[in-house]
Amino acid sequence: MMLELKAEKRDIFGKKLEAFRKKGRLPAVFYGPKEEATPIFISSKDFKKIWKEMGESGVIRINLGNSKKEALIHEVALDPKKDEPIHVDFYTVLMDKLIQAVVPLEFSGVSPAVGDLGAVLVKVMREIEIEALPKNLPQELTADISKLAGFEDKILAKDIFLPLGVELKTNPEEVVAIVEAPKEEVQAPAEGRIAFEEIEVAGEKEKEKEGEEAEKE
Repeated sequence: MMLELKAEKRDIFGKKLEAFRKKGRLPAVFYGPKEEATPIFISSKDFKKIWKEMGESGVIRINLGNSKKEALIHEVALDPKKDEPIHVDFYTVLMDKLIQAVVPLEFSGVSPAVGDLGAVLVKVMREIEIEALPKNLPQELTADISKLAGFEDKILAKDIFLPLGVELKTNPEEVVAIVEAPKEEVQAPAEGRIAFEEIEVAGEKEKEKEGEEAEKE
């Protein structure tokens, strides 16, 4: 079942929006290939709940009066201090047309190379681009790191399992994750070290030498 957001048209802009945000009304806008930009208000509470559940790759329905629009969460502007949404862009989609979207990667399993050999897992990519009908868009895709058994083993974009109806758009040869040998700590050679005591003794001898020369004069 598609999640829905109730919206109302907005004719408030700029600094005046802050008062509405404090009342839980979040300014937003939706637009798309056949849609002009339409400013709206939505419930901040309802949006955060849907955003947490769906992410930015799930299709939601925006109810604006008698009009219903299917859309993706395209961009979320956050307050830099509170880390709370202050504005949302929705991109409307046609349910019978293919669209491209960026989907987050979830890393699962345990790498034998990491567990048994002490290797370091390097996550090169954390999201991947795909193409699908809106109804087939996954909220996330899984990268199984249990296949990484030895040093320099890697997962490529083409190794990610894709559900039926989903096509990979990222370069198939792009590295998603790789395991590397642990780097040894480099220590300075013993002969290159000078003890503090040696410096102190050398300094005292230099002072004594200068004192003896002064007495001779």
